[in-house]
Amino acid sequence: MIGPIRQELLSGIPSQAQFDSLKEKLQAFEDLPLSQTDYERASDFYNTCRKSGIQGSQIDFLICAVGAGMGIPIFTSDKDFLIYAKHLPFSLHHPAR
Repeated sequence: MIGPIRQELLSGIPSQAQFDSLKEKLQAFEDLPLSQTDYERASDFYNTCRKSGIQGSQIDFLICAVGAGMGIPIFTSDKDFLIYAKHLPFSLHHPAR
């Protein structure tokens, strides 16, 4: 996991008890270190998508960049990533049904 994913998961939780519970569960996952290359790749991905008329958040493109750079498929239910995947060199995790 990367820190920005942890932040997104914990943001907007209405109850302090729910926040504390999820925070505790997420502590089982170490944060992967991010590098200058990850941020540069995220900016490149942002620019690539913008040229195709696709908008996304900076964190989404950072997630794509880390996935691409580390060769780790992205596990998400966010349909925006299906659109990004048509234009960017990362893969999505498809769980068995």
